[in-house]
Amino acid sequence: MRSLVGWDKFNRIAYRMIELAYINVLWILFTLVGLIAFGIFPATAAMFAIIRKLINDEKDFKIFPAFWTLFRTDFLKVNGLGLIFLLIGYFLYFDFYFLQLNNGELQFLFPLLSFILISSVVTLLVFFPVYANFNLKFFQYIKQSFLIAITSPIEVIAIGASAVVIYFIATISPGITPFFTGSIFAYLATLISFRAFARIERRKKIQS
Repeated sequence: MRSLVGWDKFNRIAYRMIELAYINVLWILFTLVGLIAFGIFPATAAMFAIIRKLINDEKDFKIFPAFWTLFRTDFLKVNGLGLIFLLIGYFLYFDFYFLQLNNGELQFLFPLLSFILISSVVTLLVFFPVYANFNLKFFQYIKQSFLIAITSPIEVIAIGASAVVIYFIATISPGITPFFTGSIFAYLATLISFRAFARIERRKKIQS
């Protein structure tokens, strides 16, 4: 009996790994379909939404049709939100470069720019889980991502650490990149984010 339970658990883990590999391939494929620049954000948002369905054990969907529908319907909105992150990135890049060219002048701006940089990074780390889990107005996705990030430092650190570990594993074993990097990160980030979301919900219930 115990061996049957163990075999069933192994089968479920193996099937889940196959699903994650399939999702990762779709993530890369749809990123390329969007010519990378216009595909990365909607493909990533679709991947996180599918991962959320898997974690919640939703049964009434097929991965490819669901991925395509999410990618297509959210294409403009997610790219609009992604453009905000890109503009902030360009702004920070040129400002830090400008500070270097001025040989120590205007260094009083460095703490402010550093704060904007850190805020942007932590917001981006939880942005996709927030987008996959909540139905909000356009700018509220970024606002709520920032608020959740600053009130959930442990979860943000855990998500960031997951990204770093996956990156180093991929550099050591680049063969896993087409199959597991993005989907594994999305799986871990979603699980970690669920903890932050649950804590926020408990706080709301206590306050109400």
